[in-house]
Amino acid sequence: MQEEYSKKWDKCLEIIRDIIPAEQFKSWFSPLTFLRVENDVLTIYCPTEFFAEQLEERYINVLGKTLKRVFGPSIRLIYEYPIVADDPSSKISVGSAHPSQAVKPMPGATSNPFKEQIVEDIDSQLNPDYTFENYCISDSNKVARSIGEAIANDPKLQTFNPLFVFGPCGVGKTHLIQAIGIRIKERNPRARVLYITARLFESQYTAAVQRSKVNEFINFYQSIDTLIIDDIQDFIGKDKTQKTFYHIFNHLKQNHRQLIMSSDCCPSQMEGMQDRLLSRFKSGMTAQLEKPDLDLRRDVLTQKSLRDGLSLPREVMDFIASNVTESIRELEGVVVSLLAHATFLDKDISVELARRVLSNSVKLNKRTVNFETIARQVSAFYNIETDQIFTKSRKREVSDARQMVMYLAKHFP
Repeated sequence: MQEEYSKKWDKCLEIIRDIIPAEQFKSWFSPLTFLRVENDVLTIYCPTEFFAEQLEERYINVLGKTLKRVFGPSIRLIYEYPIVADDPSSKISVGSAHPSQAVKPMPGATSNPFKEQIVEDIDSQLNPDYTFENYCISDSNKVARSIGEAIANDPKLQTFNPLFVFGPCGVGKTHLIQAIGIRIKERNPRARVLYITARLFESQYTAAVQRSKVNEFINFYQSIDTLIIDDIQDFIGKDKTQKTFYHIFNHLKQNHRQLIMSSDCCPSQMEGMQDRLLSRFKSGMTAQLEKPDLDLRRDVLTQKSLRDGLSLPREVMDFIASNVTESIRELEGVVVSLLAHATFLDKDISVELARRVLSNSVKLNKRTVNFETIARQVSAFYNIETDQIFTKSRKREVSDARQMVMYLAKHFP
């Protein structure tokens, strides 16, 4: 009897093949496999849950009409697919858009018959400069960096999977998440690590839909060992992209692959993102990168100037660090601009030159210096120790320095 039903299913496929384009039929109907018909319920096997949902969304009309024409008006359809690769106990069935009940796994169900396609090595798209060694550390990023190193040193560690890093623009999120990928590749060159922006992911998905290559798109991303997605907030409002990423996320997580994401806001603030995605973002580790503190800003300037062969006087470094407070990226850009100005204008690097550079790139703080900076600069000018200013000494140079500090402190409130 089942053989007869199988022939009817083949008849349905012949009808559908004549209705839709050949490429679409190959992508969406060739992978389907007849399983059985019981009590007017047709069960077919498909590769993934995502595949079943897309089939329903795209072809429910032609599929429904064809099934009723061949099997009769009372026929109902359900899909069966594996949840975890090579784990038959996780296989479930789900009903189609037509009213139907989900069914439990069949006794003695076999594992997924669809073998994973072997694909060539990939370009991880990691910036070789974004290493942990080049990543300055302070209290503003210490926790996030420690977690990142723990993942990089042991990618199989599932405690921090997924890792969701968030913070304002320019605080080092991209550097940190790429550093994780680089360390993983250093320890295991064959690891399939991929860094990609959310916007590029969306563009690729849109192109895959237009070219009827969604299955290939899904298969590729499901083959990744460590998937790093930057600016995940760009998925907000993109329902179809979110839906696709949800299935990729589930596959990778269930197969113990590492997911790393960055965003300019925490999950609880991501209005327009599907709840089921947000719940998964929160299921692992959420780490915040705060705005760079003064020590971090100084370290970044020191490291950047050394790499560029630039010697920054202490007062210039303090001036820049005191004014560029929001973004590490801006700090690095200031060093590049300062070097260019000093070279082409043939001038020594000074506070005045730094002020000129900063006026073109950032808004100078109203309070350009703090009391500590004033005291340090004045003591250097009078060639005395800073602590002497705050003593009761009546020496001429100390007294003059003390008066100058008081004057400047009032001048820069």
